Amino acid sequence: MHSSYPDAQRQDVADVLHGQPVPDPYRWLEDPDSPQTSAWLSAQDELYQEYARALPARGRFAARLTELLRAGEVSPPVWRGERQFFTRREPGEEHAVLCTAAPADPERALVDPMAADPTGATTLDYWHPSMDGSLLAYQFSEGGTEEAVLRIIDTASGQLVDGPIDRTRYSNLAWLPGGRSFYYGRRLAPAAVPAGEEPFHRRVYLHRLGADPDDDALILGEGLEKTNYYHVQVSRDGRWLLITASAGTAPRTDVWVAELSAGREASPRLRVLQQGVDANTWPRPGRDGRIYLLTDRGAARGRIAAADPVHPAFPALESWQEVLAEDPGSVLTDFAVLDGAELSEPLLIASRTRHAIAEITVHALATGARTAELSLPGLGSVGGLSERPEGGHEAWFAYTDHAAPVRVLRFDALAGVTRTWQRSPGTVDVPQVAAEQVAYRSADGTTVRMLVLSSARARSGTGGGPAPAILYGYGGFNVSLTPAYSASILAWVEAGGVYAIAGLRGGSEEGEEWHRAGMRAHKQHVFDDFYAAAEKLIADGRTTRDQLTVWGGSNGGLLVGAAVTQRPDLMAAAVCSAPLLDMIRYELSGLGETWNDEYGTVASAEEFGWLLAYSPYHHVRDGVRYPAVLFTVFDGDTRVDPLHARKLCAALQHATTSPLAERPVLLRRESNVGHGARAVSRTVALSAEELAFAARQTGLAC
Repeated sequence: MHSSYPDAQRQDVADVLHGQPVPDPYRWLEDPDSPQTSAWLSAQDELYQEYARALPARGRFAARLTELLRAGEVSPPVWRGERQFFTRREPGEEHAVLCTAAPADPERALVDPMAADPTGATTLDYWHPSMDGSLLAYQFSEGGTEEAVLRIIDTASGQLVDGPIDRTRYSNLAWLPGGRSFYYGRRLAPAAVPAGEEPFHRRVYLHRLGADPDDDALILGEGLEKTNYYHVQVSRDGRWLLITASAGTAPRTDVWVAELSAGREASPRLRVLQQGVDANTWPRPGRDGRIYLLTDRGAARGRIAAADPVHPAFPALESWQEVLAEDPGSVLTDFAVLDGAELSEPLLIASRTRHAIAEITVHALATGARTAELSLPGLGSVGGLSERPEGGHEAWFAYTDHAAPVRVLRFDALAGVTRTWQRSPGTVDVPQVAAEQVAYRSADGTTVRMLVLSSARARSGTGGGPAPAILYGYGGFNVSLTPAYSASILAWVEAGGVYAIAGLRGGSEEGEEWHRAGMRAHKQHVFDDFYAAAEKLIADGRTTRDQLTVWGGSNGGLLVGAAVTQRPDLMAAAVCSAPLLDMIRYELSGLGETWNDEYGTVASAEEFGWLLAYSPYHHVRDGVRYPAVLFTVFDGDTRVDPLHARKLCAALQHATTSPLAERPVLLRRESNVGHGARAVSRTVALSAEELAFAARQTGLAC
């Protein structure tokens, strides 16, 4: 092993912000292409590879992860008449394939990322069939950049009908009846926006198949927030257009509704349903002419209302009719309406989480009265709840938990039964896992919960004593950490480790108030919740400080960075993936400016104070025995720039008193992959090295 870290010059660079000097000695590492940075990165690569080659568990973890991922995956179906569209990844495949099938058309692959790019660097980011299923819109992106390109193909032949249309990242589309046109979101051309703002400035357009997209009719977006994301929908009868906008990731939406009369698709008269309100409202056109609204307006845990767009008071709030009231103990996540003529009354299917565990209930649509609760296979998660677009008595959804690969369940409201409709295609030997939800107190007395997983053998009393443990957290952006099949978790637990997942404030485990209790001025709550989780694991004898690894990615990487710099005494190791770490300059790169409602902005003196108070890069102290840290970054990442990890890596390597041979600070970087989806073999390689790092630093014998 190297005897010292690569040289990293500390420069006398500082900004004066709101009258306060803010040192930035590694500003030069922000430029990945400079000769100085390139030399530093090459030296870091050499250091990491030397370390990784000596990890005895890497090969064993890779083999086991490969086996566990042979379960494959499958998605719930999207129906168009009797034709279904779904994705499935067979054992051994790198990516899921979009398939279609109909009674007179045997199942076949429709969009296969590997057929388009055998290297595996191309991902399928989005897809949506036309109303009759004869056409399919889909988006590919390459190299992890998520710079999606839209194409339209004929379902029967697979031939390209329209596209490619660029600048459609994070944009959906809504078909009009007949399939000759659709509404969609697209960014302005780079030359049309100020330098540095190329990732922003979306607009909603109407596109007619075969037309030049640069001539598409502008529908909405001019003069609105540059960071807006738009979501478009058209009712099945083509009468109503719904547009939702959110400024970046802010927890509030604006909603417009327009009636589409003949010949007016290119210039609809938009009416405001909600604007400038501090609440999320997600509309959905119903088959009964009403607009259904999943909203946290006046209900932090979510409720469902309905509004009649021809009502004289529409779109005023008094025209909203309560359909399903807020449940004070659970969080509403999704719903479906079953209103087939064969049913005695229309039904509402509601998906909720209770302390991050899924449940699905059935209600009378007219009154909201609960009539049944669906039996689920275990304590897990559900997603993709859907019904046939023309109505009916069936609903489909995906189910998973920590020991169960994804399966698709079908609820038959006529028979009142829920059965497995399709399983993940692979057969795997899943280890027995004991899962326990543990409640604990954070620093301010708030009750927080975490799921703790260990081997069933250890929990039965034969495992004995504290064990090497991984504590995982996220705590932001209203994201809830719910149970899901994970090869990494299973491989770690099977090897004798403990794996804990903390439901920190900032997430949505307890609704929007829980989210807001961990954002902006309250971000320290997230970190305190995480430290309390670690202390609970130690106090309960599940692990020790010398056996604990903290782990997180993206916003969770910020969490880990804060833990390393605020509480270096609490853990032996940290895995910090694609992290935000310089919170003073985070808005200047990637998609950072879209997150300033979550964190705050340096432009405000008050909010600058919040950010500087915890920014990990600015709280590294010389002479501290820091834990071992593995930073993992991806050169194609256009969400979080790898500069964050480079700068904190250099700062920690300079400051730590921990010997390099015992508690190293390392940087693992990967090219041609980004922040999101990746090929299975890439997942295996990354996860195996991360787990092997954690095992070596915590003494896990595997």
